[in-house]
Amino acid sequence: MLLNSASENIIIGYDLTNTCSQISYQFLKSGSQVETLTAVAGQENYDIPTVLCKKCGVNQWLFGKDALRFYENDPLEGILVDDLLQLAIKGEMVQLGGKGYDPVALLTLFVKRSLGMLSHIATMDKIYGILFTCEELTPRVIEVLTMVVNGLDLKNTKIYFQNYEESYYGYMLHQQQELWKEQSILFDYRGDAVKVMKLQKNTKTTPIVVYVDRKEKNFGGGDKAFLELAKECMIEGTTSSVYLIGEKFAGGWMEESLRFLCEGRRVFQGNNLYSKGACYCLSERLMPTAMGKEHVFLGEDKLKSNVGMFVLKRGQESYFAILDAGVDWRDISFECEIYLQDENNLELVVTPLLGGKVKMVEIPLEGLYLKKGETTRIYMKFTMPQENLLSMEIEDLGFGMFRESVETVWKQEISLD
Repeated sequence: MLLNSASENIIIGYDLTNTCSQISYQFLKSGSQVETLTAVAGQENYDIPTVLCKKCGVNQWLFGKDALRFYENDPLEGILVDDLLQLAIKGEMVQLGGKGYDPVALLTLFVKRSLGMLSHIATMDKIYGILFTCEELTPRVIEVLTMVVNGLDLKNTKIYFQNYEESYYGYMLHQQQELWKEQSILFDYRGDAVKVMKLQKNTKTTPIVVYVDRKEKNFGGGDKAFLELAKECMIEGTTSSVYLIGEKFAGGWMEESLRFLCEGRRVFQGNNLYSKGACYCLSERLMPTAMGKEHVFLGEDKLKSNVGMFVLKRGQESYFAILDAGVDWRDISFECEIYLQDENNLELVVTPLLGGKVKMVEIPLEGLYLKKGETTRIYMKFTMPQENLLSMEIEDLGFGMFRESVETVWKQEISLD
């Protein structure tokens, strides 16, 4: 990488796990490719151990491989802190050398130091956006990540979070279409069990709906056991591509199972798919591609229905989009104003994109009492306090000198299941 590239803005996909983390990046310029930060130039050595080591007697901290190396060379001279993400999620003070440390502050220190590895590529003020991806995005994980980001003091940097399923989708969105013409399957083998993700799409919808079915499979280990697992996962549907993620796939032990996987399918082995996928997703948010516009990902955190209403526009009935499927339900906050005539209720159109019938939902506005030919202005605010639950706040604003407001606010919640 050229040193003068440090003057250009970049975006980052950050894969944060309890054991190892990875950083992929892309310059915000036409034709720029997503690259993954490596500790050794020319080698696919992407893992940054998610650890810190405090030197005994001084306030000096090492991170990543330097932390492990220092501690392994002389354990009596340092205190190793691992499981940083889990410690932050747990939230209890960490005792080191008789002193307590905030676990979120320790995780923040690690993330800050690891981002410093990009100094030869771009300075911190050139980081336009970061998308953190984790295996699971629970409310507590989001809370911890938010505190970490606040501690990084990235004033103008756009920050996003997403889970591995969406990062898998983002990666595939930027691969050759033949690799996910049919379903694509990812095997993640880093712990005791294998995590299996099946990426599928419904080409009969517009935009094309993409979703990931995720399961965890236990098996006894070894080539024959994994072969049976792979066959079980491919009973249904045709598979175009297979991705093998995790250090436990190394060692050349999967002769029979690999032979089976390669029968009519493309098979890839690596470990930086999630961070690259996160970077691709962030790029799509900022600079949508034609492929991105043609597809919508409906993961567990996504709104799975379009919500709108029919309104009169220049005398013709037309559909007014309120919420679009595919956005994170936690981010939903939409406000608008409409004119209401003759009616004392509103009607929403809920269109599920994963099957099911279009649903018309009537919202009565008790106490409004619009007379025939009478018009009022209505304010509406939409939020989602939890998945599949739409909350509405509606207020009558009146219609200038022609009609006073009834000064009523209606609140209603609608299940989108």
